[in-house]
Amino acid sequence: MYIQYTMDQLCLPMDLEDDIPEHHLVRIVNAAVNRLDDGIFDAAYPGGGRDSYHPKMLTKVIIYAYTQRIYSSRQIAKSIRENIPFMWLAGRQRPDFRTLNRFRSQRMKNVLETVFTAVLQFLADEKYVSLEHYFVDGTKIEANANRYTFVWGKAVSKHKVKLQDKVQALFADIETAEEQEEQENSGKDLAELGTDSEVSSVKLEQVVQKLEAQLAQKPKDKPLKKAVRTLRKDWLPRLLKYEQYQKLLGDRNSFSKTDPDATFMRMKEDHMRNGQLKPGYNVQIGTENQFILAYSLHQRPTDTRCLEPHMEKAQQILGKLPNTVIADAGYGSEENYAYLEKKEIQAVVKYGSYHKEKSKAWKANVGKIENWTYDAAEDNWTCPAGEMLHFRRESKEISQSGYEIHKRHYRSQSCEGCPLKERCTKAAGDREVVVSMERLRYQKQAREILRSEEGYALAVRRMTEPESVFGQLKNNRGFRRFLLRGMEKVTLEVGWLSLAHNLLKRAAIDQKHRAAHLQ
Repeated sequence: MYIQYTMDQLCLPMDLEDDIPEHHLVRIVNAAVNRLDDGIFDAAYPGGGRDSYHPKMLTKVIIYAYTQRIYSSRQIAKSIRENIPFMWLAGRQRPDFRTLNRFRSQRMKNVLETVFTAVLQFLADEKYVSLEHYFVDGTKIEANANRYTFVWGKAVSKHKVKLQDKVQALFADIETAEEQEEQENSGKDLAELGTDSEVSSVKLEQVVQKLEAQLAQKPKDKPLKKAVRTLRKDWLPRLLKYEQYQKLLGDRNSFSKTDPDATFMRMKEDHMRNGQLKPGYNVQIGTENQFILAYSLHQRPTDTRCLEPHMEKAQQILGKLPNTVIADAGYGSEENYAYLEKKEIQAVVKYGSYHKEKSKAWKANVGKIENWTYDAAEDNWTCPAGEMLHFRRESKEISQSGYEIHKRHYRSQSCEGCPLKERCTKAAGDREVVVSMERLRYQKQAREILRSEEGYALAVRRMTEPESVFGQLKNNRGFRRFLLRGMEKVTLEVGWLSLAHNLLKRAAIDQKHRAAHLQ
């Protein structure tokens, strides 16, 4: 009546591979890592000590875990003990969670990028990617940091200035007292330091030591004793803290105390709908056929200034720069257009007003310089009312990255009585415009490319390239918050995610081809 059942008898076959389907994802991960040269991992193992687990085995296990939405090292170790595909990849070995975490966040810090590049080369050899079209975009992912232990750059600067004022006032009081007691030498020393525009912690330490020496000679001087105690116990530690904060901030406006590399950014995942800033990183990727070709991590919340460092990282990974870069309007700055032109890369990149220019309201706006006529020979603009604006002067603006933007200033001779003035400007006097001719040139080039048949097709395709990859990472595989802390370790996490994504994508394409062949 029942099929025979017993738990006390050895069952055959004993080979775990027989329980894994022929086209299972774990076989693709296994085959991809087996193709890697063992020498790639030599940099991670200097030698000495007891024998280590094989790096290929650990690499396979971690990549497969990331494809299965398993990111915790403890959960990966548990899967190795309980899950058949994991057992098969590990060869029945059982590395603990400390070994797994140390391998993925420390051992592989100088190796993972090489592994990623090697796997990407396999995909290129098998024609999954051609490395010609490069679709770039960014997304913000929350850091593994406390959301409320923030440090703001403006607050640090404000508190530091207030502390400087207190120090200067204290120096002045001490100098006044010393002048009354005719202590001229010490007074001069303090005056030289106190009149500086800013007192550093090093200089303040020198002053405190001098005051402590004076206090040793006059131990009953209560005002001096109070000043030394205030400086040593309160103001000097605070100044050291502010200087450390400013060093950590760099050119950022904020950082998290629990992960100083993370910057507070606005996230799309705003469940409270209050615009709350959260500590995070800006992840930039370049894709083709929804495979990740390169990745980079940034502390800036906006994409504009991430393009150049990302392309340098892409060149490092790919060994060359792509022929064409396709990106959205977030990258459409004059600086980025100039960079791509310098590198001889075709830029299929929108700018901020690209779609607005097509609207009737834009075309009817007489105040927009894009609707005016420019005479290159005479170097003047003609507005819709027929008034000429002549060149007056040139100015220069330097961006935070050091790029120089040259702007030309034009002004009309007289706008008085113009019937279009109210629609043109709210200024009381004559109309003046400030324009970067290079920006207009780059926008014209971008407009022509985007309206061409090829450019339009690439722009449409961009919407299904990196956006789909981010959807896979965040929604399908539930990766919305990093597990590790610090730029170095978080970059490794992105690398593991990218490896897992590429192998998952290859498995999906292979399955689709098999299904089409069977039909």
